[in-house]
Amino acid sequence: MEFTYPDVGATLTGELPDGYHHLRHSRVLSSSFEAAAEALMTWQAQRRVGLRPRVSAPRAAPGVEITVRLAVLDAPCRVVWVVEEADRVGWAYGTLPGHPESGEESFLLERLPDGRARVTITVFSRPGSALTRLGGPVVPVVQRVFLRLYARALDLY
Repeated sequence: MEFTYPDVGATLTGELPDGYHHLRHSRVLSSSFEAAAEALMTWQAQRRVGLRPRVSAPRAAPGVEITVRLAVLDAPCRVVWVVEEADRVGWAYGTLPGHPESGEESFLLERLPDGRARVTITVFSRPGSALTRLGGPVVPVVQRVFLRLYARALDLY
């Protein structure tokens, strides 16, 4: 299956493409970097916010497919990049056919100089279905809520 957008990997460079909604949320975590990194890499942020992810592998890695489900809505994605360094851990997934949006979402955890961790979640997206086109300005509001929920979910470890 091909991605539903041409700008695959743009969240890694930080240069988000024109023609999309851009969202970013950061939070300094009280949980340890190591615990948050393990949770992030094993889909716990998605699980803790109430999504029911179906994944093709237990850990995030390039090419791993994940379909998140909210109520009756399925959102298929594929991991496009992964970073696993001593002080930075994260990944991004891009939308596949059948996802209500078109774009990419990244989750990046960084160890701060004082030992704490900061998670930054970045999204660029545009409507990918009639449902999200009808949702109009409500869709980015819902996305903002989920960004905050994801960050909070990683702060519980």
